[in-house]
Parts: sequence; C-alpha cells; structure tokens
Amino acid sequence: MSLLDDEALWGSSVVANCAMNRERGLASYRRELGLELPPASGVWVDLCCGSGKALAEAARPNLTIIGVDLVDRHVSARDGLSFVVAPVDRWAPAGPVDLVTCVHGLHYVGDKLGLLERVASWLAPGGRFVANFDVAGVRRADGSPFGRMLTKALRDNGFTYDNRRRLIGCEGSGTPRLPFAYLGADDRAGPNYTGQPAVHSRYEAL
Repeated sequence: MSLLDDEALWGSSVVANCAMNRERGLASYRRELGLELPPASGVWVDLCCGSGKALAEAARPNLTIIGVDLVDRHVSARDGLSFVVAPVDRWAPAGPVDLVTCVHGLHYVGDKLGLLERVASWLAPGGRFVANFDVAGVRRADGSPFGRMLTKALRDNGFTYDNRRRLIGCEGSGTPRLPFAYLGADDRAGPNYTGQPAVHSRYEAL
C-alpha cells in the first residue's frame, strides 16, 4: 500500500478533524494523564489542544500556556494563554518548556517517534512530558507491530511507558535518538483502543 507523507496526512479527514476530541475540559486532562493540573507556574505546552477549553480553565497568573493544533478553532486567547495553528510535528517552542502534554493527539501524528525525540529536547531541567501513546500505532514497513523492541528502545532512551494506561513520558532535558527511520503514515488503520480512527506510523528499524 502507498503511505502518506506529512502534507498529505495533514489533509486527511482522520487528522484534520474539527470535531473529534476537541472539547475536553481540565478534569478530562487530569483523568487521562494522571497529573495535577494546572502547574503552579512556568511554561506549559499542550500539543493537539483542540479548542483549548481545558487550557482556558487552567489560565492563571505566573503560568504561560501555549496550545498547538492543526485546526484553527480555538477559544479566545487571554493573558498567559495563546494558540498556534500548526502541525505539531513541525512546530517548536522559542525556549525551554516546563510541561508538555498531549491528550489523545499522538494517535493522529505521522512521525510519532520523531515528535517524541523533539519534545524531549524542549524540556527545561526538571521539566516533564506526558501523553497518551499507543505502541500498536507504530508499525514495521509490512504493517506488523514492533512489540517489545519498541518499548525497550523507548525505555533505553529515557522514556517511561505504561502499557496498561497507554501513557508515555519523560523528565528533564535530553536528546534521545530512537533507532527507527520513518517511512510514512497510514490513515486507513481504522479505530484504535479509543474506538476512534487513528493513524499507523511505519518505520524501518536501524
């Protein structure tokens, strides 16, 4: 089968969806990620932020919040809260970040592993990243799963992975190098564990 490159994937109806998962509130973020949100201060970047409803609930003095999403349908920005309309796998913050989150957004990213590497490099010393992540969405060129090879590579590069809750994370600044070469994306993978259509990302092991 032919795989999609980044530009084609961004235009896919599975990815550029203005309705799915966009109205989550702050309580949903806490439940999904197991975090006490919002943080007291610092810089918080939320990838695939949807409408930004949860971020608006969290806005407060001494906290800078940046929501990034491909679809330009956000709540109103306010002091300390801003939005960026961009593919999350091409955007980067201007400086170190104290917290990066992504609630059910990695399911729709093409180069998932490449984004994990980049996010880890954004973190300030003591910073934290946590996101929903399904290792079953990362596949070999023939479509078969990598299985334990992938989870071992993630852990060897400083990531934690909770297979039961399907949560990935890391702490502190770093520059991981995962041993996989991205080949392209499949937006016809069908529903994942959430019951909603997702994107499989294909790689070659190095």
